[in-house]
Amino acid sequence: MDKQIPLIIATGNPGKVLEIEDLLNGFPIRIKSLADFGPIPEVEEDGETFEENAYKKASFTAKILGIPALADDSGLMVEALGGEPGVRSARYAGPDATDQERVAKLLKAMQGQTNRKAAFECVISIAVPSGPALTYEARCEGLIAEAPAGEKGFGYDPIFFYPPLNKTFGQMSLAEKRDVSHRGKALNELRQEMDKVLIWIRRHMPPEERYLYTRNTEDLNDC
Repeated sequence: MDKQIPLIIATGNPGKVLEIEDLLNGFPIRIKSLADFGPIPEVEEDGETFEENAYKKASFTAKILGIPALADDSGLMVEALGGEPGVRSARYAGPDATDQERVAKLLKAMQGQTNRKAAFECVISIAVPSGPALTYEARCEGLIAEAPAGEKGFGYDPIFFYPPLNKTFGQMSLAEKRDVSHRGKALNELRQEMDKVLIWIRRHMPPEERYLYTRNTEDLNDC
């Protein structure tokens, strides 16, 4: 019997999938992304907060596909721009814009600004098909660089400068970013509680499906 719990990462962003796979490596989880399934309806990310959008994506995906789903909603908040682009970070330059176009628009908006303070925020939601969800969140503070630097990561990473390491996220290795980024911090918190999360998932699945989510450990056998 397959002892692994299937978990869908509810995103089409391969960079996010890679980061999450790296951080949850070693647990009895069989990670899948939306790319592993046929087309499903898109979720309209119209929430006013990261938490609303993360839950909406995770819950919708879990209900549609019938297995637990993990979604994150994250964004860049720039102090000089009144917190923009915020929850609309991915749509800042239009729904079909590239990462480069979003970065270019933000740098243009920051021309002449001496206050370069910014922060990335991330909220992670893990939902089961019946609706309940767990939430984890974290924040990373830094500065908006004058120009892009580095070719790693994705999104706004090349212009988010992190002073303690004297690097942008785009210049960091996966291991460096994992330890300091907003998503890395939230996932590390999740990782520390993953055994409890697996028990929670098993308890909240329909009774006829729970046998699929049994680990060969005393913790789960005693649930």
